[in-house]
Amino acid sequence: MDKQEKQAAAHAAAGKESKEKAPEKRGPHQQQKVAPKKQHGEHFRGIVRIVGKDVNGELPLKIALTHIKGIGNNLASNLSRAIEKELGIPPSKEVGEIPEEQLAKIEEIAKSPEKHGILGYNLNRQKDVETGSGKHLLANDLTFALRQDLQSEVNTKSWRGWRHQLGQRVRGQKTRTTGRTGMSVGVLKKALKEQKAGAPATDSSKEKEKKK
Repeated sequence: MDKQEKQAAAHAAAGKESKEKAPEKRGPHQQQKVAPKKQHGEHFRGIVRIVGKDVNGELPLKIALTHIKGIGNNLASNLSRAIEKELGIPPSKEVGEIPEEQLAKIEEIAKSPEKHGILGYNLNRQKDVETGSGKHLLANDLTFALRQDLQSEVNTKSWRGWRHQLGQRVRGQKTRTTGRTGMSVGVLKKALKEQKAGAPATDSSKEKEKKK
C-alpha cells in the first residue's frame, strides 16, 4: 500500500470516529428549556369574570384590572393600592386565587372608585351633565354613555353633531387628503384636464369647417 493510500485510510477512520463521538444536533425547539408549570391551589380558577370581562386567572390583580374596559394603567395602579389597603390583597396576587366574595368587593371598588379614596381626575365621567358630580363608568355602561353623548350632540345640532352626522372629522383635522368619502380629488382633476384638452380641439375643427 502506498503512503498516500495509508494517509487516506487513516483520515477516513478518524472521520468515522469523530462522527460517532459527536453529539446529535438538536433543533431550536428541542434546545429550549421548558419551565416547570406553576402549581396552584385547589380553589384556583383558570378563567375569572370581573365586571363582565373574562380574565385569565394566572394574571396578577394589577394587570387583570387593565383588561376591563374603562380602566387604564394609572387607574389600575391606584385601584390595586386601594384594594390592598381595604382588603389586604397584594397587587401581585393571581386573580384565580382570589375568592368570589373578595372579587365582589373588588368589583364594587372598581365601579365606584371615588368612594374609596380615588381622586376625581382619575374618573372618566367628571361633572356629569345629569348629576353634576363625578363618577366612573365601565364596560357596557361606558359604551352606552358615549353613544348617548353623541346622540345628544346630533339632536342639539351643535358643530360636533353636524360633523358626526356628515361622517366628517370632528377635532379639526384636515380633510383634503384623509377621511375623504366619495370621489377623490385626483379623479376630478383628471376629468377636468381631459375636458379642457378636448374643448380647443373641437372649436378649431368647427372653424375649419366654416372656412371651407
